[in-house]
This record gives sequence, C-alpha cells and structure tokens, in this order.
Amino acid sequence: MKIINIGILAHVDAGKTTLTESLLYASGAISEPGSVEKGTTRTDTMFLERQRGITIQAAVTSFQWHRCKVNIVDTPGHMDFLAEVYRSLAVLDGAILVISAKDGVQAQTRILFHALRKMNIPTVIFINKIDQAGVDLQSVVQSVRDKLSADIIIKQTVSLSRK
Repeated sequence: MKIINIGILAHVDAGKTTLTESLLYASGAISEPGSVEKGTTRTDTMFLERQRGITIQAAVTSFQWHRCKVNIVDTPGHMDFLAEVYRSLAVLDGAILVISAKDGVQAQTRILFHALRKMNIPTVIFINKIDQAGVDLQSVVQSVRDKLSADIIIKQTVSLSRK
C-alpha cells in the first residue's frame, strides 16, 4: 500500500486542526469530527494543547483513501513552536498551507510558504473561514498572489462531504 504524508501548516488559529478533523471525517476514518473548543480532536492530545486550544507538538493521524494510506501531520501554528514545524517538513510528500480569510497572509504564512518552496514540497493553499463576516475573498486571493506567488491556480469550492 502506498503511503502519502501530507502536512497541514499555517499561522495560529487559521483552522489546521479543524481541517484535519474534517479530512478524517470526509474520508470515513471517524464518525464525528472533534472540536478544538471542546478538546475532542484526534491530534491535540496534550493537556496544555486542549487547555489552550492550540497545537504545540506535531501529531500524525491517518486515513485510507482508495489504495493509499494518507498520513496527516497536524503542525503547530504559534511562532514559538516553529522549530517543531520545520522538523516535520523532511517527511512530507505534500502540504496544505491554510490561510484564514479573516486574517489573510501573515508573516508566518510567508515563512512557511518559502520553506515549502525551498524544499520543493508540492503545496495546496487552502483559504479557510471564508464564511466569516466582512471577508472579501477576492482581496484575500489577490493578497496570496501578491505576497506569496502569482503562479497559483484558484479552485473556488472544495467539498469535504463523506464519501
């Protein structure tokens, strides 16, 4: 069976762990997505992570997709734990760089994007939280093009419904 390692990277509170839960749920690996607020996620297992609602240590969870085992590496978003993210990069076959539409491209987003590029890790940019009040999606997309790369392909909708 083929194994694919995908990292979920972003600045703090962009929605990495929630996206991880959604991927697990959509794949059928779990019957109900966990909640960061309730402390029921599969990857935030340390007491301090659950108490503060942030990822401190990179954690791996997996699901089966067709004939592949997909390992999802949920990484910390806080700048204080950036070294933990860098340690994870060496094992990745691909990455999902999450950007909060509310917060846009942050300094850490740029740092992570350039690290992924330097290591030639194929990357999907996932713009999250587009349903929040006051979000101008076109401005966020333009900011991604201006601050990260003009060479991006826009996919407006991603369905995370169960298979």
